[in-house]
Amino acid sequence: MTEDLWQRGCERLAAELPEQQFNTWIRPLQAAAVADSASGVVASLLVPNRFKLDWIRNQYGGRIEAVLSELAGKPVRLEINLAPRDGAVRAAPLSTPASHVVAANDGSIAFKPRVAASEPLLVPVNGANHSPSPSAAAVSRHRLNLGLTFSNLVPGRANQMARTAALHVAGAPGQMYNPLFIYGGVGLGKTHLMNAVGNALLSDRPDARVLYLHAEQFITDVVKNYQRKTFDELKAKYHSLDLLLIDDVQFFAGKERTQEEFFNAFEALLAKKAHIIMTSDTYPKGLVDIDERLTSRFDAGLTVAIEPPELEMRVAILMKKAEAEGTPMPEDVAFFVAKNVRANVRELEGALRKILAYSRFSQKDISIALARDALKDLLSIQNRQIGVENIQKTVADFYKIKIADMYSKKRPASIARPRQIAMYLAKEMTQKSLPEIGELFGGRDHTTVLHAVRKISAERQKNPELNQQLHVLEQTLKG
Repeated sequence: MTEDLWQRGCERLAAELPEQQFNTWIRPLQAAAVADSASGVVASLLVPNRFKLDWIRNQYGGRIEAVLSELAGKPVRLEINLAPRDGAVRAAPLSTPASHVVAANDGSIAFKPRVAASEPLLVPVNGANHSPSPSAAAVSRHRLNLGLTFSNLVPGRANQMARTAALHVAGAPGQMYNPLFIYGGVGLGKTHLMNAVGNALLSDRPDARVLYLHAEQFITDVVKNYQRKTFDELKAKYHSLDLLLIDDVQFFAGKERTQEEFFNAFEALLAKKAHIIMTSDTYPKGLVDIDERLTSRFDAGLTVAIEPPELEMRVAILMKKAEAEGTPMPEDVAFFVAKNVRANVRELEGALRKILAYSRFSQKDISIALARDALKDLLSIQNRQIGVENIQKTVADFYKIKIADMYSKKRPASIARPRQIAMYLAKEMTQKSLPEIGELFGGRDHTTVLHAVRKISAERQKNPELNQQLHVLEQTLKG
């Protein structure tokens, strides 16, 4: 019988899924119809907005279909539709997306790409050929940049955990990962992610009280209200929010009154189950001149890093942004640029603008030769600055050892560790081969270099302090 199929499916899903996930995503679903058709059983569900449609389809669609098919004893096709606001139901049949988010049994979430590792990353842009340029996008009364959304954020390994957590917060604010603390270097997409959460929440709940601001704006508000003795106004503004998005909290360093007011706002928002997302250039325990009461609370939810984008992600970013500008970039050119511009998305955008301008002014098609000419200043500076010798000197200075220790046979941890880090950076930031790097480190075998690269790379993923040190060294070397 199909009449009670959805009810029986819900009972099965309630037993299989963590309670919080079931109550957040499955229980609110409306079953519009479960009916036999010429092609089999079709189950139609209603969701209130496009964001939840995509989330439920990507995360739970396959499991729902499997459960219903098992209970029905025959294949069930799932359709997820937007609930009507104007009398019309818009269908969105289940289809295999480019990527999806999966839930583990313990309630944690992880990003799982559908494409093979060798395939380029595909990024949907609201079903259109072009995405709005964030720089040209409107800013809402919530101070959100309306052009910064999940649909035009290029996903990849560098941002997968932060992106997945942000998606979860957007769909179920005030529940898990509160506060969400995102850290990383400049130009990696932290601000984009925060704005995407705010925009997604407002598409679901237009009346939600959302505010995005830079930490300096909060400091300004505190100073202004302190001078006017109007702290009730400050509390009314910040303590009543549903979602607070605050950029670069490291700017609170040394500002005791600001920290006190932010602590008060922080406590008030968490008490009412409002959500807080913060960004910083370092992880919470790495913040200096900030009260331990605050840093411990920053670290109490979920702390995630955004890394510099990997090669495939940089290629995808360049090609997508070039297409958005109306001038598609050949893949070989995108690979050439991506191999030479490694720091962050902002630098990639700058390189792309130079190439597009050079192409228009010279009236030549985009090619590797044209890109090399357009970026010759950047490439010459990069090649001049980042050499193995410069890496050795920078790392030695950072860890307070002698440059000679980089070539010596000494093996105490205080020397061997910085030497391995320098080898790792040499492999990541220069075009040198492993044997060439080994030769520059006192004639060491290439297997020694390979061991160091793998060791530091693996530890970087697990050790926030090492990750931050590497960020600092990379930014120093890139000038």
